[in-house]
Amino acid sequence: MIKAVIFDVGGVMLRTEDRAPRNAIEARHNLDAGESEIYVFNGVEGQAAQRGEVTIHTLWKSVKDKLNLSDAELAQFKADFWGGDRMDYAMIDYIRSLRPKYKTAIISNAFDDLQDALHNDYGVTDAFDYITVSAIEGVMKPNAQIFESNLRRLQVAPNEAVFIDDFQHNIDGAAAVGIHGIHYKAGMDLPAALAKLGVTP
Repeated sequence: MIKAVIFDVGGVMLRTEDRAPRNAIEARHNLDAGESEIYVFNGVEGQAAQRGEVTIHTLWKSVKDKLNLSDAELAQFKADFWGGDRMDYAMIDYIRSLRPKYKTAIISNAFDDLQDALHNDYGVTDAFDYITVSAIEGVMKPNAQIFESNLRRLQVAPNEAVFIDDFQHNIDGAAAVGIHGIHYKAGMDLPAALAKLGVTP
């Protein structure tokens, strides 16, 4: 029986639905398509920040230095980088509807400011019993440690939990621990997918 439902953030609850602002960054700074994500997420500093080896402030300083940005230009870069992201509040309402029947949680590969953003910018932290962030844990999905840490805090067994993520390798990582998985794709009927595992509000 499922007792806990665990969600990824980026690509599941919070999705980049309008890429125009990032396109504007890349045009303004003569970057290739998709290169802004490399600077923030997938480069050496971005990966280090998601593992908690450097702070988010260090990451943004590296972006500023690499692109030779002024303070104002860096502020615009940040605003544009996140400008096309949208929180799926219908999903958040559904998550709230699962409680207190089920424990709800987050496991996210993210920077050390994620929890503040979820609370202050989006107002969604009340929907979750626990939020696990890779930068705080010092380990990223799909490493088993981050799943096991979340399960301990929720006090549930692996087969009592289901994990929703938009990357198959993270679903595979959860499955290796014994957690049920749902590979999320935008537009899918998530409540119906969870109902197949017996999860209903």
